[in-house]
Amino acid sequence: MYFASRVQAGRMLASRLTEKYRYENCAVVALNDGGVVVGAQIAAQLHCVLGMVLMSEITLPREQFGMGSVSSDGGFSYNADYSPGEIDELQSEFRGYIEEQKLTKLHEMNALLGSGGLMRRDLLTGHTVILVADGLRGGALLSAAELFLKPVAIERLIIATPMADVKALDKIHIMADEIQCLNVVDDTFEINHYFEDNDVPDHETVVKTIENIILHWK
Repeated sequence: MYFASRVQAGRMLASRLTEKYRYENCAVVALNDGGVVVGAQIAAQLHCVLGMVLMSEITLPREQFGMGSVSSDGGFSYNADYSPGEIDELQSEFRGYIEEQKLTKLHEMNALLGSGGLMRRDLLTGHTVILVADGLRGGALLSAAELFLKPVAIERLIIATPMADVKALDKIHIMADEIQCLNVVDDTFEINHYFEDNDVPDHETVVKTIENIILHWK
């Protein structure tokens, strides 16, 4: 399945959630800028807050999937797709590269922090959290999101995404109380491949979308 845009995909996901969650205590949490575009459509329909967990995937040379993800608070989680033995092997071979990438990703994310838009953990307590991405390949981002949410006493976790590959879906089944996935794929295309319009705005526009979501409640 292909989508005209992330906005279209977000509206399709929103239509699946509106009847059940329109009057529930919900919060939409995006995993990246593209996820904000998708999640804004859901938040507008559910009349709920929208925020983002800022994190970045670390991918090693010659590896198809990220070995882990680092969040803006410095937390690092390994991709559950890799076994402990595989992680030990990769750490041994790429230790310097991994540490360098962590610092680089943290610097990039901290440069964006002044723009706001990040979701605070304390605002999620007691909420049904709808975790949104514009697509999921492998389990690295999901493992990082799991680490972020671990200290929070949420009511229920829903993971909503236009597309996910089989490895990501396996992780979603472990994490989520409810899954909304429009398309399961078994290929290795980049996420942009599934959208005719690569409609991810710059980060400043993404932050404005988050800050002004209440103006777009429907």
